[in-house]
Amino acid sequence: MARKVLVVDDEKLIVKGIRFSLEQDGMEVDSAFDGEEALQLAKENQYDVILLDVMLPKFTGFEVCQQIREYSDVPIIMLTAKGDDMDKILGLEYGADDYITKPFNILEVKARIKAIIRRSGSKKEEKQSSEVVYGSLKIDIDSRRGYIDDKEVNLTAKEFDLLELLMLHQNKVYSREELLHTIWGADRGDVRTVDVHIRRLREKIEANPSEPTYIQTKWGVGYYFAK
Repeated sequence: MARKVLVVDDEKLIVKGIRFSLEQDGMEVDSAFDGEEALQLAKENQYDVILLDVMLPKFTGFEVCQQIREYSDVPIIMLTAKGDDMDKILGLEYGADDYITKPFNILEVKARIKAIIRRSGSKKEEKQSSEVVYGSLKIDIDSRRGYIDDKEVNLTAKEFDLLELLMLHQNKVYSREELLHTIWGADRGDVRTVDVHIRRLREKIEANPSEPTYIQTKWGVGYYFAK
């Protein structure tokens, strides 16, 4: 089955170029040119990944991302302005899984999209013991869902990837660089990406995020899941 991608950008030439390139690789591509249209398409269709520009008419990319996260964990890659670290951090805060800086090379875009689809797809196909439970926290690997006291927690794709990795290797300390490489697929240099996701994850699964029970910090080293 062809992978389905939603490309959202108000610059039609950019959308046209990305669409052509992805379709050449056998993907099915929908496009939207403003935030309102993007939200409508996201509600009506099941996508393998959404490529989402920050600066959009009607609703910003941040607003679109935030609203999609209320009901879906579809992987979202934000397109941010060159050198604008605040856009990158805000994108992650609103639930994006990754970001690409404009201007970009179309080959990088294709590689990033394929990588995130491949990782999310392989996770769904893994035949491990379906559930991992520790205390009141439970994850279901097959369905990629997380629960606290049997109540589902809305995790993004990257948040689930992080939690799954840490829970399956309890007490193993991962450096921020290792987590960046393992979860995002490359040493991209910005370890703040990891910090933002860990903080968001703690806010969702910890009773008191400032005094976490599950995801601990090894100061000067990295993060681990406390057994």
